[in-house]
Amino acid sequence: MSTVSAYAATSAADPLTRTTITRRDVGPHDVAFDIHFAGICHSDIHTVRGEWGRVRYPIVPGHEIAGVVTEVGSEVTKFTVGDRVGVGCFVDSCRECTQCLAGEEQYCDNPGMVGTYNGVGRDGQPTQGGYSGAIVVDENYVLTIPDALPLDEAAPLLCAGITTYSPLRHWNAGPGERVAVIGLGGLGHVAVKLAVAMGAEVTVLSQSLKKMEDGLRLGAGEYRATSDPDTFRELAGSFGLILNTVSANLDLGDYLGLLKVDGTLVELGMPEHPMEVPAGSLIMGRRSIAGSLIGGIAETQEMLEFCAEHGVTPEIEVIEPDYINDAYERVLASDVRYRFVIDTRSLR
Repeated sequence: MSTVSAYAATSAADPLTRTTITRRDVGPHDVAFDIHFAGICHSDIHTVRGEWGRVRYPIVPGHEIAGVVTEVGSEVTKFTVGDRVGVGCFVDSCRECTQCLAGEEQYCDNPGMVGTYNGVGRDGQPTQGGYSGAIVVDENYVLTIPDALPLDEAAPLLCAGITTYSPLRHWNAGPGERVAVIGLGGLGHVAVKLAVAMGAEVTVLSQSLKKMEDGLRLGAGEYRATSDPDTFRELAGSFGLILNTVSANLDLGDYLGLLKVDGTLVELGMPEHPMEVPAGSLIMGRRSIAGSLIGGIAETQEMLEFCAEHGVTPEIEVIEPDYINDAYERVLASDVRYRFVIDTRSLR
């Protein structure tokens, strides 16, 4: 066992504080690496504040992790010391179910993927995430970060990147396709960049036009305010695919009306309350509403290679660990453009 510094939440109400945690010894198939950067995802905040169910306190959040390998197990074949690597939202799965064998470990059903934090590993110990100095993970759940991607900018791709890349690929975003992205935040701004890189024509749908300049700079061809009723009238039947990156409760009838025949609206955020789905909006255009959860290991690696090839990186603000609690409040106030990334040097 080794001891590393970390920032942990001890309850749903208290701020995160500096502490120490233990990491397991490196086993035959394990990779140990120093964490250099860890992104702050809104999911971290939901989890530590107890908004998504049971939490195993104390908890170290962080599932957008990038660093450099320091040690590998005796039977590791994929990595060597000095490699640039990352870990995303999960660190294990059953490896035997249909989903795992298909490379879609995020949908493991036996009993489910093991979260990078707030999960329980095979050793029976709680998993702890990336707001820390180092981590040990089975090599099958470690990603290679291409040299073309700076580690600080690569970190958010391990959640925000794959969360948006996977549905864009699954629903065939590309040349000739019109894609709408609801929300220009941590997820939405990456979705715009990825969809544009895939060749799609992209429209941002946001409550107001205050981020319009950013949206157009990121590659969107159009930026429309959903607070303007004309938006829904003028864009009716326009899109083959809509990605909803926000967690707010929306009037789905309005947004489904923006889809063309056979179009799909994909939910990526998790609203606090159930949303009503008007059957007529689906039936009259053979439209669909769907959901998507991150991506498997192979697809995440594919995403990283795609981003390296096309120069797709998130817009980040790098912070020190002692700023985490302030960063949480700014995320909740939508006061970040567009992803906080913790420089974990002081924790190593």
